[in-house]
Amino acid sequence: MRRIEIDGDSLTLEQVEEVATQAAEVAFAPGTVERMQRSRDVVERALASGATVYGVTTGFGRLAETPIPPQKLAELQLNLIRSHACGFGTPLGRAETRAIMLLRANVLAKGFSGIRPVVVQRLLDLLNRGVHPIIPEQGSVGASGDLAPLSHLALVLIGEGEAEFGGERMSGAEALRRAGLEPVQLQAKEGLALNNGTQVMAGIGALVLRGAERVVEAAEVAGAMSLEGLRGTPDAFHPAIVRARPHPGQAASAERLRDLLADSEIRESHRHDDPRVQDAYSIRCMPQVHGAARNAFAYIRQVLETECNSATDNPLIFPDEGPDGLVISGGNFHGQPVAQVLDLLAMALTDLGSISERRTERLVNPDLSGDLPAFLTSDPGVRSGFMIAQITAAALVSENKVLSHPASVDSIPTGANKEDHVSMGAHGAIKARRVLRNTEAVLGIELLCAAQALEFRKPLRPGRGVERAYQALRAVIPHLDEDRVLAPDIEAAAALVRDGALLNPA
Repeated sequence: MRRIEIDGDSLTLEQVEEVATQAAEVAFAPGTVERMQRSRDVVERALASGATVYGVTTGFGRLAETPIPPQKLAELQLNLIRSHACGFGTPLGRAETRAIMLLRANVLAKGFSGIRPVVVQRLLDLLNRGVHPIIPEQGSVGASGDLAPLSHLALVLIGEGEAEFGGERMSGAEALRRAGLEPVQLQAKEGLALNNGTQVMAGIGALVLRGAERVVEAAEVAGAMSLEGLRGTPDAFHPAIVRARPHPGQAASAERLRDLLADSEIRESHRHDDPRVQDAYSIRCMPQVHGAARNAFAYIRQVLETECNSATDNPLIFPDEGPDGLVISGGNFHGQPVAQVLDLLAMALTDLGSISERRTERLVNPDLSGDLPAFLTSDPGVRSGFMIAQITAAALVSENKVLSHPASVDSIPTGANKEDHVSMGAHGAIKARRVLRNTEAVLGIELLCAAQALEFRKPLRPGRGVERAYQALRAVIPHLDEDRVLAPDIEAAAALVRDGALLNPA
């Protein structure tokens, strides 16, 4: 098992995915505990001096002007977590929960939150021993962070709430007992440090983006395979065209397509005396459309990696500011930067699915596919072939269009109008996840149809990369001869997209 060390500054999205899906061990980098302790010392000095500090010696939100007596400070933090655990709906999956736990620990490790290192270590203990809090996916408006879902995470740290351990759902107290862990006793500022932040939207978003990066690579494979099946031309991907409009994503897409299509016998078979002048946009404009998604994903990655290494609770503690350090309230918990890119993520994925479905339509529609048989079956009429698979792709694409309505332009006042502008970032993360799953299936359907089309081109062979992808797909999903139930084939093809099995097929 690989060991990943966190320091609050250098966590990558690849590491987030590794911890989320492969249970990599997590530990503090050297110097991290000392940095957190220095931040905690500032809180302790503020308490000793009797200073008024939001959320430490006062209530929360609208109750920020309500002073809390010293003997009730621990109760204040406990009540914060209990009262804010108001989530609703389907629990987040294990991978998403692990991503959120990792991000929460990483941002606390920055040393700007005033939390004791022992509390953050216990969060790492949960990760490393497989104790996963049950976190309902609904209830966050993404303003003072993801308050409700993060409170459900924190409940298990204090021996309350529910958790999954060893594949079984149980009370948080029982999960800690079975894992050999003791609950923590929260002290001043610590409840606020645990539930103020954007780690739910960022954690889910990080996993969706990693999936989206695999999707765009699979889109190149599916598109190249469709081009071969339709006897299209790669001339539109010529480097001269790319140089005339040098967007990085377009260049990367065109280069990948050229590599996939290199040494194609199918291309050579119609290079001369082909009456067609140019292909339809869904074939010809793949570098422009796929490339736009690549550009979007690059920007989204920049924002999410920044967010994964940012202090997002409130107030923040700066031990190096002034002789006694600085405790200051701000708004780093607001999720707007993340919410906006999650909306963009859904839109870019939707467009990749949209152009894929148009290629699928060209493959199955005898009015558009040239000499391919109707619906890619050798006995159309008696057999329906891939007729309804295309309809499924159309249904998923249309659902994605609905889900691409931006969440981040919405706002509703909360907290007695103290929180009068909110980001809805968690909504953006949840719907981006659904768009990703739909798009994986849409591309899976295109791959099924494109592979079937290639078989009507034999004995001519497609480009080297396309041939490798075709063989990888056929190792899992057989050729369609007689009509059969296609739902399992679609699931299997979508899994190939999801797992990245076609990115570099052997």
